[in-house]
Amino acid sequence: MDYKVLKTEGNAKRASMTTVHGRIETPVFMNVGTAAAIKGAVSTEDLERIGTQVQLSNTYHLHVRPGDLVVKKLGGLHRFMSWDKPILTDSGGFQVFSLSSLRKIKEEGVYFSSHVDGRKIFMGPEESMRIQSNLASTIAMAFDECPASKAEREYVKASVDRTTRWLKRCADEMKRLNGLEDTINKEQLLFGINQGAVYGDIRIDHAKAITEMELDGYAIGGLAVGESHEEMYEMLEVTVPHLPKDKPTYLMGVGTPSNILEAVDRGVDFFDCVYPSRNGRHGHVYTDNGKLNLFNAKYELDDRPIDEGCTCPTCARYSRAYIRHLLKAKEMLGMRLCVQHNLFFYNNLMQEIRDALDEGRFGAYKRSKLEGFTKVLDE
Repeated sequence: MDYKVLKTEGNAKRASMTTVHGRIETPVFMNVGTAAAIKGAVSTEDLERIGTQVQLSNTYHLHVRPGDLVVKKLGGLHRFMSWDKPILTDSGGFQVFSLSSLRKIKEEGVYFSSHVDGRKIFMGPEESMRIQSNLASTIAMAFDECPASKAEREYVKASVDRTTRWLKRCADEMKRLNGLEDTINKEQLLFGINQGAVYGDIRIDHAKAITEMELDGYAIGGLAVGESHEEMYEMLEVTVPHLPKDKPTYLMGVGTPSNILEAVDRGVDFFDCVYPSRNGRHGHVYTDNGKLNLFNAKYELDDRPIDEGCTCPTCARYSRAYIRHLLKAKEMLGMRLCVQHNLFFYNNLMQEIRDALDEGRFGAYKRSKLEGFTKVLDE
C-alpha cells in the first residue's frame, strides 16, 4: 500500500492511496453492499457510471450466505461481484452490537445464533481474518466489539482492552494467511478500529495503543450509534490527533452529508453509510438544498428532475412526477432510480470536497454546503 497526503487545510487532508486493486482518492465514500450487492437493484455498471471508488461488504453476512468458502471457490469477492476496484470488508464486529440479542461475547470470540436460520456460529479474530481472506477483499477490518455509546465506563474499558488483544490476534493471523500459497489476495490490508464510546480518555489511550501496531490504516468505530452529533464531533477532535496522519483514517458508519463535511474538517478521509441507499428505497432523495420526500402529493405534476443541477443518470432523464408514480405503484424502478441518484450525490459530494481541498478553499466550501443542507424542503 502507498498512501500519500497531497494537501492539507487545517486538520482536513487530501490523499491518494494505491492498492493491489487500484487507486483510491480521498476523502472517499464507500458504497455499502452488505451482501455483495447495493440494496436497490443497482448494478456494477451503474456504480462505475456514478463514480464509485470503493465498495464495502460485510464479513458476517457473507459468511452466513452464500458462505465465504463458496466465494473463494468462485475466485474471491471481486470476481463474484464483477467488480475490479477496491473492496473493504467489515469484520463482523458491528454485528456484535447490532445482533446483541443473538450473541454471547467471550475472550476467545463471539457466539452467534444466525439471524437467518438460527444455526450456531462462532467468530473470533482468527475466524474473521480467515473469512475475509477467503473473500479476498482489498482491505480487511479487525474484529472488535462495538460497545453502545452510552455504556457504563467500566464495561467500555474492559471491552476496549479485549478489542486490543483481539487486534493483535488479527494482525498475527493476517500475516500468516497472506503467506499461504492458496490465498487469493496476498496483499490484503488490515485496518484496526478505535473504540471507547464517548469517553475521550479511553479513546485516546486506545488510539495510542493501536498506533504502536503499525497497521495499514485506522478506523474510528462506535459512533453514530446513539450519541449526539456534538458528542461524535468531540470524540473525533480528541481521537484523530492520536492516530497516524500518514495512514488512512476511517469513520465507520457515518453518515449524513453534514456529518461527512464536519468529519473531513477533523481529519477523517474514509466514510461509509447506508443512508443514501436506505433513504432512496423509501423515496427520500438528497439535493444541495435539503432532502425531498417524493411520496409527497406536491410532486404529482412536477416534471423537473430530482435536482436541477444534478448530472446523475436519474436526473438526466426522469422527472419527480414519474419517479413518484413508480414509488406509489411499488415498481422497483422507482426505488432503483432514487438509490442511484443518492449514491451519485454522495460520490459527487466527495469529488467536490477533494476539489476544494486541492484548491485550498475547503473552509468556504464547507460553510456554503452546510447552509444549503440546513434547508428543509419536506418535513
